[in-house]
Amino acid sequence: MAQEPSILLLPADRPRTSQFIFFVLGCLTTAAFAPFGLSLLAALLLLPFLYVCLTNSPRESAKHAFWFGFGLFLSGTYWIYISVVIFGQAPVWIALLLMLGLVLLMGLYLLLTGWLISRLASGEPWRLLAVAPAVWVLVEWARGWLLTGFPWMALGYSQVDSALAGWAPILGVYGVSALLVTSVAAILVALLTRGRQQWIAIAIVVLPWLLGAVLKTVDWTEPAGKPVTATLIQGGISQDRKWLPKNLQPTLDFYQQATRGAARSDIVVWPEVAIPSVTDRVESYIQALESDSRVTGQTILFGILERVTERTLEPKIYNSLIAIDGEQRQVYRKRHLVPFGEYFPVPPQVREWLRMLNLPHNDLAAGADVQTLIATRDGVELAVAICYEDAYGAEQLYALPDAGLLINVSNDAWFGDSIAPHQHLQIARMRSLEVGRYAIRATNTGISAFIGPDGKILKKGPQFEAAIMTMQVEPRQGGTPYVRVGNWLVLSICLVLLAALWLRGRTNL
Repeated sequence: MAQEPSILLLPADRPRTSQFIFFVLGCLTTAAFAPFGLSLLAALLLLPFLYVCLTNSPRESAKHAFWFGFGLFLSGTYWIYISVVIFGQAPVWIALLLMLGLVLLMGLYLLLTGWLISRLASGEPWRLLAVAPAVWVLVEWARGWLLTGFPWMALGYSQVDSALAGWAPILGVYGVSALLVTSVAAILVALLTRGRQQWIAIAIVVLPWLLGAVLKTVDWTEPAGKPVTATLIQGGISQDRKWLPKNLQPTLDFYQQATRGAARSDIVVWPEVAIPSVTDRVESYIQALESDSRVTGQTILFGILERVTERTLEPKIYNSLIAIDGEQRQVYRKRHLVPFGEYFPVPPQVREWLRMLNLPHNDLAAGADVQTLIATRDGVELAVAICYEDAYGAEQLYALPDAGLLINVSNDAWFGDSIAPHQHLQIARMRSLEVGRYAIRATNTGISAFIGPDGKILKKGPQFEAAIMTMQVEPRQGGTPYVRVGNWLVLSICLVLLAALWLRGRTNL
């Protein structure tokens, strides 16, 4: 019997060395995502992950999976430190606590993934083929909503440019994750079996990619009326300068003049909180914009903090996108707020402590889960997501298939010159691909872009400077399979697979 290569014996013989290697592998997996775009690297680095789950005890597999996850999220979300320290002006120790706390939590999700895969696969390659994608996706989906959720760096995002992206309009980002893990697990089966079983495994490796390439040629939606001319405006104002009182008027002047220069555009989109103020303090400015839009007939969408007073209650402040067209005001209010950025899930005593340290401590109000769609003067309905919300794709499905275009406004200035704006753009691309819609994405410092219904970037602006971009986009109608069923199709398949394995195990007792 041939002796196994020594490197394959590391988890048992030298577990600490092996766990450190898995930490490094997790760090390297970040390169599969934007801006690096080495999508096949995800499959390569998942191979040792699944091998350890197949050949080691659940306990050892869990330890290795934890360090893989810790490395992945440490290297992939280090920009949290930039947001909290450089732009949030928080003490370094608070930034490290928040960043490492999140990374630790994400590592625990991977720990659970490794333990469950190892436990349920029971060392059998063909069981691994069913168990690995099912467990991976269910845990990945769970971390997208448990404790407010953090769906960043779902594995499927790394494949937005690969052949597997063809599955996104059917199964969504979690379905793409599932097929990637399935393909990698099938590689292991092919390596560990012989004869007919090996050929079946090889077919399972290749089939998702071949079918995905074919599916990429399918146009799931169709044009709805004539194209519209859209302009997005990027102020290029860094986060540390944006809220300085002396910069308010220059900011207002820039956006107003840029909009007047785009008088022939049907839609003009400004970024998230492009106006660094609250609505009641700049009402005369908004009325001037309404006067301009009444003349041009265009719809102007701008981000601002909206202050709303309801009877005798304390005023509420929303992170809003307001649309004006000279005839009416429409509003979308951000409903999925960022913890420790827009609301603070802490006791009153901690809030008082934050206030004493001159740190943010007040909550913004959340908008309703289902809101009336904003519509242009020509009747094109828009599905709006503000910043972080576009990472929660299923939450936007209520707007579809009615909406003809996607609008995403963001303030990625918080992330500085890091990988986060590139990752965020990759997420926005997946949203367009899932629902077959053009997207107009305006950000304060980049990366602003027009995205096609196939997820391709049609036009992209520079970072950290002012930019004005115009192009024609085509409202679309119809719904992809994902629009109709959301994540429930892939989640149901995963649950059925695990239930079938459990029942089979009980039958064999």
